[in-house]
Amino acid sequence: MNLLTTTGDIYDFLDSFAPFRTAMSFDNPGLLVGERQTPLQTVLFSLDITPQVVKEAHTLKAQLVVSHHPVIFDPLKQLAKGSAPYLLAQYEIDAVCAHTNLDMAAGGVNTTLAQCLGLRNVHTLVEYAPSLPEALVGELSEPLAPAAFAEQVKQQLHCDGVRYTDGKRTIKAVGLCSGSGADLIYEAAAAGCEAFVTGESKHNLLLDAEQMQLTLVEAGHFATEDPVIKPLLQKIQKQFPELCCIKSKAMHSPAQFI
Repeated sequence: MNLLTTTGDIYDFLDSFAPFRTAMSFDNPGLLVGERQTPLQTVLFSLDITPQVVKEAHTLKAQLVVSHHPVIFDPLKQLAKGSAPYLLAQYEIDAVCAHTNLDMAAGGVNTTLAQCLGLRNVHTLVEYAPSLPEALVGELSEPLAPAAFAEQVKQQLHCDGVRYTDGKRTIKAVGLCSGSGADLIYEAAAAGCEAFVTGESKHNLLLDAEQMQLTLVEAGHFATEDPVIKPLLQKIQKQFPELCCIKSKAMHSPAQFI
């Protein structure tokens, strides 16, 4: 097996299609644990890096974890024993995290979400910066009533449940932003969308969506973002066939439904 592929190679390849410099100003993506020179044999992919994911990586003898959410987001004031950053350092496992730069990249999180929803004619709804789509819009193959659309989203994203507002209009144009994108409903309504799909929403946004006759579907942060992990793994596996690339089994949605 070729041991010359390094953490730096993975970082540079990610940077080629989801440039880290394009991340939003509040974000903290990049090589957050370890060093570029680490030789790789096994890479674990996960939406988040939790202690359980790090222990899984250690069991698999992985040298690197690639995640969407940054394992270090705010400045650390304490390195608690048993925390994910502590365990990464203890087991000498690197971490590369591609967050909002991957959200907005072509083939990234929002693009993958649009594909999962079966949308056609997908294009930019809201730009964060020139050529960086913060939200997308597309069309359903056939119009749906609000309840039927919410049920379809549930099935397509394999959710345990969704919350939605009844826009009381037949849905054709659908806006979307993975994760916490509900504050973009106003742009979606202004653009003529009858529905908007995101991960989570505040109560006041649900109220506003209802007043605007917009069907806002809240499918869960995990369900709207985890779909990108498998194609990301496949993209890196194709570029670096000598690596053993594995999707985390320890990572799961922490939300339970009754």
